[in-house]
Amino acid sequence: MRRAVLGCAALVVLGACVADPGAQSRDLFGGEPRRTPRALGVPLGLLAPGPENAITDVAGVRVGHCSLRNPPTVNTGVTVIVPHGGNLFREKVPGAIAVMNGFGKLSGVTQVRELGTIETPIGLTSTLSVGTVTEALARWTLRQSGNSRVRSVNAVVGETNDGFLHDIRHPHIQPIHVEEALVNARGGVVPQGTVGAGCGTSAFGWKGGIGTSSRRLGHRLGGFTVGVLVQANFGGVLTVAGIPVGRELQTMPYGLPAPASTDGSCMIVVATDAPLEALRQLERVARRTFLGLARTGSWASHGSGDYAVAFSTAVAMRNGRGKPLADEGLSPLFLAAVEATEEAVLNAIFLATAVEGHRGHRGALPIDRVLAILRRHSVVTR
Repeated sequence: MRRAVLGCAALVVLGACVADPGAQSRDLFGGEPRRTPRALGVPLGLLAPGPENAITDVAGVRVGHCSLRNPPTVNTGVTVIVPHGGNLFREKVPGAIAVMNGFGKLSGVTQVRELGTIETPIGLTSTLSVGTVTEALARWTLRQSGNSRVRSVNAVVGETNDGFLHDIRHPHIQPIHVEEALVNARGGVVPQGTVGAGCGTSAFGWKGGIGTSSRRLGHRLGGFTVGVLVQANFGGVLTVAGIPVGRELQTMPYGLPAPASTDGSCMIVVATDAPLEALRQLERVARRTFLGLARTGSWASHGSGDYAVAFSTAVAMRNGRGKPLADEGLSPLFLAAVEATEEAVLNAIFLATAVEGHRGHRGALPIDRVLAILRRHSVVTR
């Protein structure tokens, strides 16, 4: 257990030392840096990304990771998304949740759907650690200045099952790891791939992970930003820029021709600075993320838990104040959510590094082979 705790602190430091962790990811146990599809010349979407191409392009949003790595038994962690730097419980943000396939665990869902607010950082972790992370976020909220009389906290925590690469039956994740992630939460570049809650995930038969992307609308479309972060741990036929590369890589489901699991889960977190109301407009944005998931090759199989949590950082909309955006202005936000989700998933897979797990090995996506396939289809020209 002590090795796992020390590994947490070390991995956070190493993740921050990568020259550009948003664009490349170096295997912590050796290997060449990996790069995002955009950095490799893969065209993705119509809208332009924000400066960091990350959920943190939405002003005030911060992301923190705590990675627990002690292969082959421990490959897991915690990722937190903090909507703003103030007292979240006192300044709740409008929030909504959409469910594509509900084979999963998401704490706090009923209150968010009933009241339309999010009052804690959003946590992502391993399936059997949802309770630990939920309690840790609640305790952290109670300790914040101004919350001494608070007696109810609705922590929102999602999960994916990392039990193939991680010994999930043992309680490796502890409250201290949630605290680590919160302390390390920051804006700017977001470490991606095999980090935080993505340490033990798999996707499309390859190593999955944490991915993020953003879209910034032009002034004519409102000038708003939409950012997405995903915990990718699901199956299907990997599709990149419309090309089913999983078919040519021969990682296909149902043994056609090589086995690749279709089950798993994907947690999606959406942030925007657009002034949206929770129980209708934000939920509509959240639902569009599943179209982005489909564009990567998922069809939300029976065993997949696919959830989207969306929130607005618009100050005027906190605690039910402010005038929401007219519905006629939503369509560009829908497109932004679709595109950012698609790219976030691909970033997670492209940047993930190979992992040795307690039930086997999960290799990293062979980027050179993917690029060769895309060149044959004239998608990539360089």
